[in-house]
Amino acid sequence: MTTRSQWVNEGLNVLKLQGRSGVRIDRIAERLGLTKGSFHHHFIGIGDYRSALLTRCEEDSMTSIRAAIFAASELPSHQALARVATDVSLDPRLDAAMRAWAFEDESARAVQGRVDTARLEALVALWRGILPDPSHAHIAALVPYLVMVSSSAAFPTPSEAEMRSVFALLATLVPSVK
Repeated sequence: MTTRSQWVNEGLNVLKLQGRSGVRIDRIAERLGLTKGSFHHHFIGIGDYRSALLTRCEEDSMTSIRAAIFAASELPSHQALARVATDVSLDPRLDAAMRAWAFEDESARAVQGRVDTARLEALVALWRGILPDPSHAHIAALVPYLVMVSSSAAFPTPSEAEMRSVFALLATLVPSVK
C-alpha cells in the first residue's frame, strides 16, 4: 500500500527535477505506478497535496537547521560557523525550485521566508559570540547566508565539497574580525 509519505517524497523529487509545474497528479501517479484514486485516498486535492509538500520542505529544513546548531554548539566560533553553514543540508535544486515557487505562490513564499529567517538567525546567533554589536553580527551573518542561498542559483551548481571549502575559507577570516 502506498502511503501519504511516498506521495510527498515523489512530489518533492518531481519538484526538484521539474519545478512546481511538474507537480501534477497524473505524472506522479505514473512515476509511482499508481492510479489517481490512490492519490485521492491520501489528499483532498492538489491544494492539499501542495500544502503537504510545503510542510515537508519546511519541516526538513528546520530539522536540518536545529541539528546543525546542536552539532556546532560546543565548537569554537570559527569552527562552528563553518560547520553550521555546511551542515545545514541545502539541496540546491530543491532550494531553487522552492524559491521559484515562492515567487508565484503566497504559501510557498511564507514557508521560504520562515526557513530563510531561521537560517539567518542561526548564523546571527553564532556571530553574536564574536561580534557583540547585534547590527555587526547581522551583517557578518549575511555573508555565509547569501553564499548559501546563491549557490542554488549558480550554474553549474557548486558541489558539496566546493561549498564546504567555501565555508571553511570564510571561517578562516573570523579571527581577523575586530
